[in-house]
Amino acid sequence: MNTTDWALILFTILSQTSVGAFLVLGAVHYYVVRKAGVEEADRMSDRVLIAIIITLGLGLLASIFHLGNPINAPRAVTNLATSWLSREILSGVVFAVIGLVFVAMQWFKIGSAVLRNVIAWIAALVGLVLIFSQSRIYMLPTQPAWNTLATPISFYVTTMLLGVLAIGAALVANHAFIQNNNPESADLQFELIRETIRWISVASIALLGVEFVVLPIYLAFLATGPAAAIASLNLMVGSFGVAFILRLALGFLGAGVFAVFLYQNATSAGKQKVLSYLAYSAFALVLVAEVLGRLVFYATRYRIGV
Repeated sequence: MNTTDWALILFTILSQTSVGAFLVLGAVHYYVVRKAGVEEADRMSDRVLIAIIITLGLGLLASIFHLGNPINAPRAVTNLATSWLSREILSGVVFAVIGLVFVAMQWFKIGSAVLRNVIAWIAALVGLVLIFSQSRIYMLPTQPAWNTLATPISFYVTTMLLGVLAIGAALVANHAFIQNNNPESADLQFELIRETIRWISVASIALLGVEFVVLPIYLAFLATGPAAAIASLNLMVGSFGVAFILRLALGFLGAGVFAVFLYQNATSAGKQKVLSYLAYSAFALVLVAEVLGRLVFYATRYRIGV
């Protein structure tokens, strides 16, 4: 592992988290508007939007270190016709710009709600293009361990899994702020959060299920694939076996076990502190798991040819 690999790990994890969180927060906002009105929905989501943009900004900053020399950054988008790397960079920048515009419009209530929703939808679609472009970069015939459908599936699952759990953690953090600054809205906000957390828990368990269905199929493919694929599998279960197993264990614990506890505690009133600790812990565990998974992804590549 070298510095550029760690830059890629940070960039992909942070950008995928921001895209997933943006999508999930949009769904939460839509639900709360219909449940309690626009004012309560904005109170729940506006500060979370700032955190999402900051996360994406950190990811884009990490991507610059992958280029080696930041001066080379403008050149990386000059080959859109044939390069998925150029498309990734362009879609990342466009997502950041549109997202920042939306955050400013939402925070200062610029324009109509319809206009803001249109801009949010455009940002969400660009975000999905960003994740697709990221996955296509690695689907190379010279890298058999990457050149499978498992790559885009795993990237999208990571996006949504980190997204739902990040929003769960962000919502309980936002509620702590509301308790101190808008105590008259705290009770209603917590009821809305409890309902949202239940759906977040279900989504987390479902996404974990997808990961655990795709993984054995992927490992079977490597085991029966070309020599380079088998070499990658040997690295995965050998030199990086501890990281691989730890990733699975932490992912199961955070997205599965803690998600079940989250759901159970969200069904009862008066458990703000417990719900907060569970939401923070679930996100932290899965974040570490996904970082380990991405580390194994990069470290176990085995190239065909020179």
